[in-house]
Amino acid sequence: MGSGVVQALKKEFDIEDEWINYEIHPDTPLQGMSLAERFSAASAQAMVDRLRQMGQPYGVKFGHLTLLSNSKMAIEVSEFARDQGVFHEFHDAIFHAYFTDGKDIGDQSILLAIGESVGLHRKEIEQALSDSRYESRLEEARQAAIKFQVTGTPTFIVANRFKLVGAQPIEVFRDVLTKVARGSSEM
Repeated sequence: MGSGVVQALKKEFDIEDEWINYEIHPDTPLQGMSLAERFSAASAQAMVDRLRQMGQPYGVKFGHLTLLSNSKMAIEVSEFARDQGVFHEFHDAIFHAYFTDGKDIGDQSILLAIGESVGLHRKEIEQALSDSRYESRLEEARQAAIKFQVTGTPTFIVANRFKLVGAQPIEVFRDVLTKVARGSSEM
């Protein structure tokens, strides 16, 4: 959904987006866990309901979410996709796989299939995962998250001054971008 808002805003504002991968729940077991184990059932349902409501104007459909996947491997593959020039395609595909189709994006076979669907080569993805080449980028992202006090995803940092957390209405983004264009520092 974040990319849906960004794409809509690009039609109105001259913006450049840079997505930084951040593992929001690094303590999630490798096999993932049910959302009900991580959050109360009411909180998980409220989160899904809000996602559905916010995604609707952008044609983003959220399926039946029950699993919190361990996202470390998915983040590493997305960094590999960035190096291969298909980050946005991979980002969109993995978002759809998890949030719409309910797939476990912590499962290597699913990640390999998603990677191949955007033109990445299976053996190269496997090599990138096995040699841990993206550990330093993940650490840089952790440090940036600490600097900007990131506590949820998505978090949007606009002009290194404004922070928007979570699924926000497009009007909130328009307001911030208008302030940036005017040179205002007030939120």
